[in-house]
Amino acid sequence: MQNTTISAHCAVDIRAVRKAYGVGESAFVALDEATVSVRQNEFFTLLGPSGCGKTTLLRMIAGFDYPTSGEILLNGADITSLPPFKRPVNTVFQNYALFPHMTVAENVAFGLEALGKSRAEVKARVAEMLRLVQLEHLAGRRTSQMSGGQQQRVALARALAPQPKVLLLDEPLSALDYKLRKEMQSELKRLQYETGITFIFVTHDQEEALTMSDRVAVMSAGRILQIGTPREIYNRPADRFVASFIGETNFLTGMLQDHANGKAKVALKSGRSIVVNVAPGTPASGEVTFIVRPEHARLVDGPGDVRASVDKVVYFGTDTHIHLRLDSGEAFMVRQQNGSIAGCSVEAGQAVAVAITDGAAQVVKA
Repeated sequence: MQNTTISAHCAVDIRAVRKAYGVGESAFVALDEATVSVRQNEFFTLLGPSGCGKTTLLRMIAGFDYPTSGEILLNGADITSLPPFKRPVNTVFQNYALFPHMTVAENVAFGLEALGKSRAEVKARVAEMLRLVQLEHLAGRRTSQMSGGQQQRVALARALAPQPKVLLLDEPLSALDYKLRKEMQSELKRLQYETGITFIFVTHDQEEALTMSDRVAVMSAGRILQIGTPREIYNRPADRFVASFIGETNFLTGMLQDHANGKAKVALKSGRSIVVNVAPGTPASGEVTFIVRPEHARLVDGPGDVRASVDKVVYFGTDTHIHLRLDSGEAFMVRQQNGSIAGCSVEAGQAVAVAITDGAAQVVKA
């Protein structure tokens, strides 16, 4: 049984939650014994590809669906079988679900009026929420006459107005263009900080997860593979799937020679050896797969750690991606920041040497 002292500091406790559709061998398991604790006042993200179970888990927290087995606790109280209207939880949907015939103020007021709040209380709370989302000057406008970003702010204000214990957000930025999506990432983080409400955010976008979250749960095929801070997830992925899904990654193989205190030497196919990070339980010897992020490698004069030829050079404005083919036949990419107008000096077909930053490589499970 989970420690109740830990639970007291959690907004939401998901305990061995399983969701299966159908029975027997033909049953589809959408969630497979998912267990996670979301802390009070935390911006927590469920991250994974389509069909991984993240929205299913969110719907169960909201009460729109129920587990086949397992428990869901909110502030220590079991809400597993409670209907949605009895849960102090609100949801912002992907399509916002606003009332187009109502004004901004009327949309925000709707939930408060349904709860039986007094007219004075509703008016004061609506004004407070519109100030929070910086839409007080549009209080009388109909939502059908607003931009996508403005509509999202209205949806957030409406969801926050009843002061829920937890706010659930189901990919609310996916319909916005890139620039507006970046702006709203900052806005969501600001709102979470200012209100102190626990946010549980669902996305398949790694950049959103890394830039906004206090912690991230990476999911695949109904299972939670790793939970950690964005820095932990990016720099110390638990396995190959997490490493490949979070950011861009080079995968290399080598022979593990010896290791101690979380470090080891790996003999590369080039004949050189580098120091890598290893997780507890890694075998003492044998072939291993390790990752090198593109920003942790650089082109150098001299021998380097590996030799390669340039396949192509792709310019991205702030940086350049140099796609290589190692002498071992493995694909590899170096990300070079564009610090000068002159840009990258290599071109396709050129032979180059690559050095890997000390301590940056990480052994991962296959």
